[in-house]
Amino acid sequence: MAFLWILSCLAFVSSAFGCGIPAIKPVVTGYSRIVNGEEAVPHSWPWQVSLQDYTGFHFCGGSLINENWVVTAAHCNVRTSHRVILGEHDRASNSENTQVMKVGKVFKHPRYNGYTINNDILLIKLASPAQMNPRVSPVCAAETNDNFSGGMRCVTSGWGLTRHNAADTPALLQQASLPLLDNQQCKKFWGNKITDLMICAGADGATSCMGDSGGPLVCEKAGAWTLVGIVSWGSGNCSPSMPAVYARVTALRAWMDQTIASN
Repeated sequence: MAFLWILSCLAFVSSAFGCGIPAIKPVVTGYSRIVNGEEAVPHSWPWQVSLQDYTGFHFCGGSLINENWVVTAAHCNVRTSHRVILGEHDRASNSENTQVMKVGKVFKHPRYNGYTINNDILLIKLASPAQMNPRVSPVCAAETNDNFSGGMRCVTSGWGLTRHNAADTPALLQQASLPLLDNQQCKKFWGNKITDLMICAGADGATSCMGDSGGPLVCEKAGAWTLVGIVSWGSGNCSPSMPAVYARVTALRAWMDQTIASN
C-alpha cells in the first residue's frame, strides 16, 4: 500500500511538472520578439532559458529538456564560463525568482559544420539540477519518428532583436506563431542550403532574429508542447517574408539520447 502511495506521489510530481505542459498557460495571437511577435504571457514558456556571459549579456536562448540538461544551437558556442538563467521573463527586472545555473559540461554535435550550419545542436549539462516549479519545467523533445507537417502552426520564443537594426534586444520575452514549411517549400527560398537536418518556419509576417538563436520552436503534440526545432539561421536582415531555419529535432534526437545516456 505504501509502495503504491509512493508511486502515485511520483506520478503526481511528474504530471505537475511533466514535459510540455506549462503551469501558466500561454496565449498566442493567431494560434488558437522575435520580429513582429508579441510579448509572451510571463513564465508561460517555462523551458525557455537565457544564455548569458559573465557580464549578464544575453547572447542565445535554449530549452530545458529535463532537470539536468538544456539544448541550444552549436553556433552559440557555449562555454563553461557562461550561465544558464531559468525562470526569467523580464531581463531588466531584479525581482524575478530566477535560477542562475552554472554550466557543468558542454557537448557540441561532433559533425556540426559552421559553413553549412548542419547539425546545429549543443547540449549543456547543468552543474547542479534545476528546481522544477510553475515557472521552470521541461519541454518534450520530438521523437525520431514524429511527423510535423508543413502548414502546422507552431510557436517560437526568445529575447532576440525585434528589428534587425535595433540597438538592443528586448527585456521582455517575445513569442510568434509561425507555420511550418516542408523542406521542398523551404528550398524555394533557400535552395540547396536546406538539408534533412533542418526544418523551416515562417515567411508569414514574423520571424526569429539575432539573439533568438538556440531557442525553441515548439508545436503541440497530443496536448503537450514539443520541441521540433532549435533556432539556427535565417536572412541577414531578419526578413519576415523569408522562412527562418531551425535544427530539426527529430533528426537529432538519437544523438541527444545517446549523449545524455552516456554522460
